[in-house]
Amino acid sequence: MSDRLLKYDMGAGVEAFSTERDAELPYYVVQPHQVHGCEIREVTDPMTTRAQLEGVDALITNVPDVAISVRTADCIPVLLYDAVHKAVAAVHAGWRGTVQHISQKTIEVMHQLYGTDAKDLCAVIGPGIGPESFQVGPEVADEFLKAGFPMGEILEDCGPKAPTKHNPMRGGLHIDLWQANRWLLEQAGVQSTNIQVAGICTYKNNDRFYSARREGLKCGRIINCIKLL
Repeated sequence: MSDRLLKYDMGAGVEAFSTERDAELPYYVVQPHQVHGCEIREVTDPMTTRAQLEGVDALITNVPDVAISVRTADCIPVLLYDAVHKAVAAVHAGWRGTVQHISQKTIEVMHQLYGTDAKDLCAVIGPGIGPESFQVGPEVADEFLKAGFPMGEILEDCGPKAPTKHNPMRGGLHIDLWQANRWLLEQAGVQSTNIQVAGICTYKNNDRFYSARREGLKCGRIINCIKLL
């Protein structure tokens, strides 16, 4: 594999990674055309095209050698592996998808199709915008409140906005998307010891990972891939 891949150890029988800047994919990877929605699609053809996955924000499969992924550049990627029923998922959880509980809904579909039990899942929360960098307006914070999130765990009021050259996101309201997605997984029944959080902020690590907030929406994308072996 390329040295520009952040690899995850999720146990035997699976391969998972996130690409860094300018990485070359080691093989063909199925990528959806995401829209910050909650559409979940099963993939069985290893050469499925992006055009065939319009409006999809999570992929699942139980077919070996079908590499599925989601594309991110600050949004949170969640990768899931069911070692008991041999199934995997790749979930795109930006703040809108997180508010819609997309990771929980993906686990529900895995249960329906494959018999997945959340307690058997191994999960990775990959690189995404960190809490110090994810400054939001009150309307976004209110969406999380209405969606039932534990605001004491995920929201911090850092006082009046006071941007500086080195920290444009200083002050204001900040949401911890890593913790929000960990909480969703735990609420679904995933064991806390089975959840890995990369803890890498894409906004702060612009030399390694793309960041739409820093670079603009037309920047490159991180490919967060998982494949049954």
